[in-house]
Amino acid sequence: MTDPGSGPVRVGLVGAGPWAGMFHAPMLAAGPATTLSWVYSRRLEAAAALADRHGARATDDFDTLLDNCDAVSFAVPPDVQPGLAVRAARAGKPLLLEKPIGLTLESARRLVDAIDDAGVPTQLMLTKRFSPGVRNFLAEAADFPVLGARAAFVSEAFLPGSVFATPWRLRHGALLDVGPHVLDVLDAAAGPIESVTAAGDPLRWMALTTRHQGGAVGQVSISSVVPGNFWECALFGAEGTLVTPPRDESERPVVMRAITDEFAEVVRTGVPHELDVHRGLYLQRLIQAAGGTGT
Repeated sequence: MTDPGSGPVRVGLVGAGPWAGMFHAPMLAAGPATTLSWVYSRRLEAAAALADRHGARATDDFDTLLDNCDAVSFAVPPDVQPGLAVRAARAGKPLLLEKPIGLTLESARRLVDAIDDAGVPTQLMLTKRFSPGVRNFLAEAADFPVLGARAAFVSEAFLPGSVFATPWRLRHGALLDVGPHVLDVLDAAAGPIESVTAAGDPLRWMALTTRHQGGAVGQVSISSVVPGNFWECALFGAEGTLVTPPRDESERPVVMRAITDEFAEVVRTGVPHELDVHRGLYLQRLIQAAGGTGT
């Protein structure tokens, strides 16, 4: 594994699409624990346009990126991520991975096996878990006796004109895209999910029922074709109700800083984050049980 020394961790970014431009690139470039060193895309002009905005270099050769960074961040579709991430792991690079970690459960398993074989540490971009509001909610949830839970992630992300209405999302739906976020927070708040069942259409509206270790039952609503944006996780019990704070876009710089600070620590210590590739595989199994893609 590359030793980043005492300076900022040099992170190579894989992908130059909307999410890479909106989140990954500015996050990594802002530092101070990281710096954006190179941007890789199969379309060199896209990589160059993004790299130029953040003082980085661009390439359409993946090996060039691997040769010039300490760690790799991924902002590509889930059918693309596993193959490139395996190559990066075999090159000894710590990985900042997007969710879902693969398009199918099998591709996710192969990725985890390759990462385990290479012995590289990972961190998963479950962005809600880096929010101060969500972290405070989960700290309170640790001592909250849960009888039932409710969670919802409803947005307009797949409507015409949205930058997130990309081919893989429009084909596979909201369960694969935002399901990891919802199930991760619900699992962390109400206890490990032992089973999940689903009804509805992932391209329109999904309703999930979760059963948790300890007996709690959760109800989840997911859709990406409803105007507006709504996110909530609520716990109910004999002591009352515990609810996540309202969505707050002003938190974004704080979330970005937390992700990069903690990823830099992962790179320097070689210790995987609590939210690592194995967490991603766990969530992928839940999505598969709820009727997600692949086997």
